[in-house]
Amino acid sequence: MQSILIVEDEEAIARVLGAYLRKAGFHVTRAADGRSALEAFGEAPPSLVLLDIMLPEIDGFELLGLIRERSSCPVIMLTARDGIKDRLAGLDGGADDYMSKPFIPEEVVARVRAVLRRPSQWSDGSRKRHFGSLFIDFSARSIFLNGAEVSLSPRDMSVLLFLAERPNQICTRDQLLEHVWEMDYEGSDRAVDLSIKRLRQALSHWPEHEGEIRTLRGTGYQLWTT
Repeated sequence: MQSILIVEDEEAIARVLGAYLRKAGFHVTRAADGRSALEAFGEAPPSLVLLDIMLPEIDGFELLGLIRERSSCPVIMLTARDGIKDRLAGLDGGADDYMSKPFIPEEVVARVRAVLRRPSQWSDGSRKRHFGSLFIDFSARSIFLNGAEVSLSPRDMSVLLFLAERPNQICTRDQLLEHVWEMDYEGSDRAVDLSIKRLRQALSHWPEHEGEIRTLRGTGYQLWTT
């Protein structure tokens, strides 16, 4: 059974979310503040985290960063703050999705299922590919650079695998939004740009003569390889 950690200090909201998720077949645990959430995450890593931003002890943005330091566990951020800066900060920090309060519990469950489906989305059975010192195992969804494993969030992993399935082909932002984000994104296509930025940072030691993620201005992105 897949487990969901709800990090929410408002008891009524946490109770409603928990009820709907349990009805959908998930095991649910709850933390009411950032510090206890970090402890719960360390003791029993969940399949996905529903993370509020306004939290006691450690706020949601800081907690997201601490989670990303140790894990690529999917994170969906929940907040009453609907500003684009907060939305971009969450996505830039590695969140896999972002929902504003008030929300419909059934939609939260649908988003959770969509995010949890992503790990198997780009598996192609058994293929493995080398792009110089960059090694990609599509079936295991693992990336190694110069022999060291590269840790990526599930969404960033899906973006890289989508590009790697199509080396030297141009992939538009709309294609990436449709095939990786799946559900309608409420913000701009800047989410794609932020994911590409994180991927470039993660692959910063990949020699340029072997390959790189290129931006084709006004068109999209390309995993260029020799």
